[in-house]
Amino acid sequence: MLLWIITALTLAAVAADIIHYRRMRRRAPAVRHRLFIAVAAVTDALPFAIALTGLLSRDNTTAFMTFAMWTFWVWMVTVLPRIACYFFRWIRLPRVGVVAGICVALLFIWGATAGRTTILVNRVEVCSDRLPTGFSGFRIAQISDMHLGTLVRPDAELRRIVDSVNGLRPDLIVFCGDLVNVRSSELDAPIMRLLGGLRATYGVVSVTGNHDAGLYIKDSIAQPYEASLAEVIARQKEMGWRVLEDTTIYLHRGGDSISLTGISFDPALRHLRHDPDLPPANLDIAYRGVPESLYNITAVHIPQLWPQITGAGYGDLTLSGHVHSMQMKVRLFGRAFSPAQLLYTRWSGRYDEDGRTLYINDGTGYVAFPMRVGAYPEITLITLERCE
Repeated sequence: MLLWIITALTLAAVAADIIHYRRMRRRAPAVRHRLFIAVAAVTDALPFAIALTGLLSRDNTTAFMTFAMWTFWVWMVTVLPRIACYFFRWIRLPRVGVVAGICVALLFIWGATAGRTTILVNRVEVCSDRLPTGFSGFRIAQISDMHLGTLVRPDAELRRIVDSVNGLRPDLIVFCGDLVNVRSSELDAPIMRLLGGLRATYGVVSVTGNHDAGLYIKDSIAQPYEASLAEVIARQKEMGWRVLEDTTIYLHRGGDSISLTGISFDPALRHLRHDPDLPPANLDIAYRGVPESLYNITAVHIPQLWPQITGAGYGDLTLSGHVHSMQMKVRLFGRAFSPAQLLYTRWSGRYDEDGRTLYINDGTGYVAFPMRVGAYPEITLITLERCE
């Protein structure tokens, strides 16, 4: 569906340019006609250039992904402001249209600079009468979706994240998947040294996401999907992270215990990863032998599995990522709005149902375009409290 949305936007932009050209031809000088045709043709063709290059590329290399990401951003910053201008011209407010177009372009430029790098720390308190007294005040730093292969300045961006997380002094750090973007080599030695610097009393735990699974490697002969995933997991372990592959561990504090479950991304969900409802998942392995009487934290990349997790009797607190709010979020009148709402029932932040909580972290990296508008790179600091 995401591909259909992008295709629809591209065709709508072409149609809008054609309509505008036909109107302009009646009253503007010929030189303006030729200039407009040149600009419109080049910018409208950018998504097609990405698609063609992708078809001709032997693999989704880091160079190609960088080219695609920045080319799509150039399309957004040149075409979408024109659409805004056309709209206001259509309702006979041409000067407002010019201002609107400039504002849209500046917003996208800001999103690719400050919006992309300004870290937001969201502090959340989760209260439950199932939480044992010993874990009251337990602090969890949640991060997700780094997409290492697309980072513009990985050293600076990751250093800020590590310093910010460590500065919160969490008891536990949970990473919710999509560490790499395409392949394991993105997690190289310098990045491993940086991320290995994350510190928490109970360490760092992680789960795998759809990008970690190697599903976007085209040349699977040179590097099979399974080999890339295995290497991503091995390198995380080398950093000192504990990768929870459909398994549960137990945390002990003050004489009390809670369970912590990690659910790996299932490659069978590759084409369903944006669907609001998923087919029944096999959760038996992850929760095998886990007493339902224990307070349970579940880390899973895709939030759509939350109803199945709670339906199985677990997930007092479920931590997810994946959505990024599609890297665009607007807050108006105390509510948040995002294109992600077109695809997801639950897409960002906190959700509470029947005494259980889901928190969807907006992630710190970016895909498709190197920009975040309103959906800042997020670190979530969750404090657990026992309530009666």
